[in-house]
Amino acid sequence: RGELVESGGGSVQAGGSLRLSCSITTYPECEHDMAWYRQAPGKEREFVSGVDEDDTTTYANSVKGRFTISRGNTKATMYLQMNNLKPEDTAMYFCRTNGRRCGSARFRYVVWGQGTQVTVSS
Repeated sequence: RGELVESGGGSVQAGGSLRLSCSITTYPECEHDMAWYRQAPGKEREFVSGVDEDDTTTYANSVKGRFTISRGNTKATMYLQMNNLKPEDTAMYFCRTNGRRCGSARFRYVVWGQGTQVTVSS
């Protein structure tokens, strides 16, 4: 199933931008269903954005128009461009895969990354 490697978190002021990246260490030739979640202190983990094997993208209402999810050179890498960041975006951001499609075969499983911290100050 491989591991998820995340990077790109940091601290910015409100209105700033950050770009998160996530790569899967195995099966770069396959199409991976991937998503970003976040968890703020004292709150439950919530969905932020996702891209499936067909490159269909989805967003939480709270980030629509500000965040953009995209693929890298392969479908084993994705990015989350976060613009116009707000203090309420402060959280640990986790990458997750829901599985992959390799040719006509589809494999379903869930793997989480370690998380990367995003802090937005007002």
